Amino acid sequence: MALTSIGTPMMWVGFLILVLVVLAIDLWGLGGKTAHKVSQKEALSWTIVWMLLAFAFGGVLWWYLLQQGHDPQFAKDKTMEFFTGYLIEKSLSVDNIFVFLMIFSFFSVPPIYQRRVLLYGVLGAIIMRAVMIFAGVALVTKFHWLMYVFGAFLLLTGLKMLFIADKETDLNNNPVLKWLRSHLRITNEFHEEKFTVRHKGVLWFTPLFLVLVMVELSDLIFAVDSIPAIFAITTDPFIVFTSNIFAIMGLRALYFLLADWNERFHLLKYGLAIVLLFVGAKMLLLDIYKIPTSVSLGIVGAIIGSSMVISWMHSAKHPPAHKE
Repeated sequence: MALTSIGTPMMWVGFLILVLVVLAIDLWGLGGKTAHKVSQKEALSWTIVWMLLAFAFGGVLWWYLLQQGHDPQFAKDKTMEFFTGYLIEKSLSVDNIFVFLMIFSFFSVPPIYQRRVLLYGVLGAIIMRAVMIFAGVALVTKFHWLMYVFGAFLLLTGLKMLFIADKETDLNNNPVLKWLRSHLRITNEFHEEKFTVRHKGVLWFTPLFLVLVMVELSDLIFAVDSIPAIFAITTDPFIVFTSNIFAIMGLRALYFLLADWNERFHLLKYGLAIVLLFVGAKMLLLDIYKIPTSVSLGIVGAIIGSSMVISWMHSAKHPPAHKE
């Protein structure tokens, strides 16, 4: 299977420039250099901005492909692949947000310090996903049977999520955290937003450094799930990369938006598990029946939307108990 992509050198350069500009906006717009607690209003505003940017990019992509002389149906198909990939990656990133919340809660990280950790978390996620995307595309292009391996993996992951969705993880048993605590000098308290400090000429790591490592580790684990998922939609590296990057660019703002609402969307994890089951099944049926991208987009959207509505209705009838 030959590697094909709509991405021209000019499109790649243009998108990378856009990413750098958006990262600068994210850095200076959502927090700047001053540590502060991001409000719900601020987070909602930036979440809408990132989503509008993604939709605008999809529209520009469709227009550009038409201008390059491509068939209208081809331009529509590629645009639908981008939106479907974006929706899948955006949906799966929500589960990552709940893990961030668990990590911050475990380490009792003050809200004003969470901003910087998430900034580096997003930067790390972009780098890791870029490497994994290009490696993954090269592999599935050369070894088509890997699509079945990824499909089976996503099915197993979805089943696992269904059965342990409500199970809480004890970070005290995390082997990486145990190793860090036993091999590094860790301060007992936070030192503002610093990851390291020097005391009497000796380098010490702060608890915020441990938080950063756990956030990056969770990014890596979720990338292993989410990147194979988009291969069920397309193996075009440009579509895979752009949809992934747009999905995680607004991850920081989305975290601050949903951080206080996690209990209201407690059933969303089941919806995400069902999405993985659907995508895994789609990959396994790839050579038997190809589900149209527009149908996949509708199914994924319906699953996520219904799980959010049901969660909200359930929480309205059974409000979560407030912790003292």
